[in-house]
Amino acid sequence: MNELMKYLGVIIVIIGVAILAIPQFLGSTTNTTLATGLVVIIVGIISYILLNKRIQE
Repeated sequence: MNELMKYLGVIIVIIGVAILAIPQFLGSTTNTTLATGLVVIIVGIISYILLNKRIQE
């Protein structure tokens, strides 16, 4: 279970990248999709840092 928790932040970042990439390939990027992707990536990075600190302790 800790192995999955260890990589949860990375998985969230990959989801954020997908949110940014898919509309780009479809040609329909809007400010809403860009902001959503940015927020998801930031949450993923923060959760990666916090979860790894918590698991290592």
